[in-house]
Formats: sequence, C-alpha cells, structure tokens
Amino acid sequence: MSKQFDVVVIGAGPGGYIAAIRAAQLGFTVACIDEWKNSTGGPAPGGTCTNVGCIPSKALLQSSEHYEHAAHHFADHGIDVKGLSLDVARMIGRKDTVVKQNNDGILYLFKKNKVSFFHGRGSFAKTVAGGYEIKVTGATDDAMVAKHVIVATGSTARGLPGADFDEKNILSNEGALALDAVPKRLGLIGAGVIGLEMGSVWRRLGAEVTVLEGLPTFLGAVDEQIAKEARKAFDKQGLKIELGVKVGAIKSAKKGVTIAYTNAKGEPQTLDVDRLIVSIGRVPNTIGLNADAVGLTLDERGAVAVDNECKTNLPNVWAVGDVVRGPMLAHKAEEEGVAVAERIAGQHGHVNFNTIPWVIYTSPEIAWVGQTEQQLKTEGRAYKSGTFPFLANGRARALGDTTGMVKMLADAASDEILGVHIVGPMASELIAECVVAMEFKASSEDIARICHAHPSLSEATKEAALAVDKRTLNF
Repeated sequence: MSKQFDVVVIGAGPGGYIAAIRAAQLGFTVACIDEWKNSTGGPAPGGTCTNVGCIPSKALLQSSEHYEHAAHHFADHGIDVKGLSLDVARMIGRKDTVVKQNNDGILYLFKKNKVSFFHGRGSFAKTVAGGYEIKVTGATDDAMVAKHVIVATGSTARGLPGADFDEKNILSNEGALALDAVPKRLGLIGAGVIGLEMGSVWRRLGAEVTVLEGLPTFLGAVDEQIAKEARKAFDKQGLKIELGVKVGAIKSAKKGVTIAYTNAKGEPQTLDVDRLIVSIGRVPNTIGLNADAVGLTLDERGAVAVDNECKTNLPNVWAVGDVVRGPMLAHKAEEEGVAVAERIAGQHGHVNFNTIPWVIYTSPEIAWVGQTEQQLKTEGRAYKSGTFPFLANGRARALGDTTGMVKMLADAASDEILGVHIVGPMASELIAECVVAMEFKASSEDIARICHAHPSLSEATKEAALAVDKRTLNF
C-alpha cells in the first residue's frame, strides 16, 4: 500500500521547501520530493537558487569584491597589499561549501518540521481515490498518494539554437559558477540580471568582458534614470556592453568561441572569446512531470497554468514559483509557497505582486520596488519625484562608495509611495524599508518624518523622501 500524505510537494527549491515546511507547521502530513544531487550523489535540496543560482553567485560576488578591493581600493585606506594572488580553485571551493551549508540547512529544517524527504524525480502517475498517485524515480523508486499536490519544479536556462550548453566553452549559469580559471576574454549574451552579475564576478577577477544585448535599451525593466546611472558605473569599470545586436552563428572550438553578430548600426562584427555565457532568460521546468497522466494544463510556454491563487485546472493541485506566471524570483516563490499552504488550511494566503522587490547584485547594486517613472508616464498617472545621491551621504563617503542614488516616486495628490529605485551601496538591504512602507500604503512624508540613524546609508532614503517635497537637508 502506497504511503499517504495530506500534501506532497514536487521540488525543494525556495517555493517548494518553504511550502512543505509551512504546510507541516499547519498540521498536515507532508512529503517533499527533489532530485538535485551534490558532488557525491547525495541530496542537495534548494533548487537552482541554492545550487547554481542566488546563493553561489553571491558567494562569488563577495569573493571577487574582496579581491578587487585588495587590488585597487585598500591603498586608499592606508593598507598596502604586496604579492596579491588569486586561487580560483579555493574560491570555487568556498562557494561550494556555502552551497552545501544551505543544502544541509534545508534537510535539517525538514527533519525539524517532520517533513518526509524523498530524493529523486517526482512525477504524476495517475488520479486515484482520495487524490493523486505520485511516483519517485531515483536511487530507489517509490510511490505515494497525496490529497494535495504542490508543483514547484522551477526553471531551467534558455539556450540559443545552434549553441547548446556544453558547460565548458558555452556556459549557462551553472557553468559560469564553476570556471576553473579566469578567462582572458569572456563573452556574455544577455545583459539581464544573470549576465551582469556573472560579468561583474569575472571582470573583477581580471577578465576582459563583453556583453551583447539584443534589446536597444539597457535594463529596460529598471527605472530609466537608475539604469543610466548604473550603465555609467559599468562603463567606468570596463564592462563593455553592446546594445541592439543581432547574434548570428556561434562556433565553439578548442581555443574558444567565435560569435558573429550585427551591431546596432547593422554592421557585421565578430567577437572571439575564451568562454561564452548565454543568459537570455529561463524557461519553466515541466519536462518529466508527466502532466498528461492526470490532465494538468500547461500554457504555451510550458508553464503550469494557474489562477491568481496558484490553483491549477485540477482540484487540490497547486503550483508556485518559476514554473508559473509572474517574476522568476526566489522570494516570490517563497511567498507563493506560504500562501498556498495556508490556503490548503482554509486560511487566506496573500501575495502582493506590486510590492515584490527586485535586486541586481552588481557593484553598484540595483534594487527597486513598485512602478518606474516610465510606467507612470505611460499610465498617465500624476506623480512627484525625489532623488538623493550617495555622493552627499556621510556613510557612503566613509565606505568609499558614493556611486548612485535613491529615487522615490509618489502620487501627486495623495503622496502615496508608488515606487522606489536605488542604485548604489547595499541597495539590496535598503529596499526592504521601502517594501514595508509601500505594503502599509505609506506616503513619502511618512518616510521623511521617520528618524533614521546617522551616519547610515538609509538616510539617503529619508532624503529622497524629503526631495519629493523639494526640501532635502543635505543636498
């Protein structure tokens, strides 16, 4: 007789493992299935985010930032470094350790919350009395019956036709995080989040980086003023970015990769690099889910079709995270996972897409929440704008990092904050205050009237709020 569970979660990425834990906290019997393996073949829950995405990329960004500071900025502080050297293998080893600590942490949380973990690929087998039969294919095959199923199978890197990932010369995010040496010349196709973060890592470590982007605008989803400020910083750092290109034939050989492309002027060009990272987006991962076995509807992108509450076309089958509509962000997946577990329990799970923060962990960091100025103009909404540069912030001067600004947008009549956009030091942390403010429908005046610690980077947020009313105190 198959094991019986109230809730079975397929996938242990940010959406899946969080959904499983919350469901267990609510008193359900829960199983979570995941097939990620570590280097020894053992379980590695955490999905793309933990294994080849958010966590390892931040580990390498931190390591590369330390290296760049030692090479170029420590002298400003009176710290002279002689004989600076780089051990890429040790750097990658540290990254792998950070990943394993997160894997082990999730396994501990499963045990703590009495979530049964199954290592293997989860898929639908058939509809049965009382729910759905779920099959696990792995080192040992298994089966179970679930009253509720939460699909959280994530996404995979989108490849370029004719340029398949070999993770040696032509790299996805996975290969980009595991290079054994700093390439002299590194090419990137796609100037999105992954492309810019990976380009930043290897540029800091000494690579000559060229980014090819098909769109005519840089970071089109970002507020235009903020994107221009970021572009100036990247240009100054030596990150070469070409916009409006059309990529042609890509040839991979022992000595590297050759990319034929047409530039924005329509002129044919050739780029020779040692390694090429392709980061042109991600696609929902539903291959092997066996959705047809139970009649689960997928949309034209291959994503699981869901409504606003993450319900699929099948009773008691839900889906969250990258495998459904909406932004492919780990924290969005987590919020959906919690909301679905609570809905199963008869509660009112809530996810506000309008207050989901976005972050690009480059240097300077870029973070935003809410609407951009161009969106408000298109919408025809009357608004006020205030900006404050980190150049005028005492803590930023002390850090030696005064690049960028905080920009706040508020409704012209009600003063409700409609969007906050930051480029500069620790933007990923500063944005949290703005998310809270917007969730509580705060006005720019509310932020302007709140006492912020001095000296702190957060004072730039207060000053941007003051600037909405044209009354900054320090600029």
